[in-house]
Amino acid sequence: MKKFRFVAVLCLVASVMGCNKSTPTSDQASSSTSSSASDDHGHDHADGDAHAHSVEGHAHGVGPHDGTIADWGGGKFHVEFTVDHDKQQATVFVLGSDEKTATPIDAESIELSITDPEMQVTLSAEPQEVDPEGKSSRFVGTHEKLGVVQEYAGTMTGVVDGTPYSGDFKEEAHGHEH
Repeated sequence: MKKFRFVAVLCLVASVMGCNKSTPTSDQASSSTSSSASDDHGHDHADGDAHAHSVEGHAHGVGPHDGTIADWGGGKFHVEFTVDHDKQQATVFVLGSDEKTATPIDAESIELSITDPEMQVTLSAEPQEVDPEGKSSRFVGTHEKLGVVQEYAGTMTGVVDGTPYSGDFKEEAHGHEH
């Protein structure tokens, strides 16, 4: 496993060195789940700034809660997946286009679908203190399989103001052990 992580780190370094920072076209934006591993070039930008991306599957790096960020709707929203293995609990934070600012939405729940181990989890709204009445930027759910210590991949889906949003994510080791 350590050899795999070493290779993954080398790939990450190589991708950062080769980042061309080209801006995707607006017709590449989508709110459906059609991402594949081939369009995820998986890197953090060396300047540390968040960049607006509309290509689904683009790696966004580590979020403000030390989680994995996915795009929702061509960059309009982002969602951050975190997991507490001891509590067998997933928490998803809804963020704005800057990938940092909590963005409360009018929804009672969002759905989390994990590919391995396969599971579906409904995450219920648990508003943060700063969220206005009737809206939430935090959604929480539990499942016994979330106790498995590993990097997860899957999809987060929800509806905001009648518009369905979906974002694929894949956790990558980022400098700490579970």
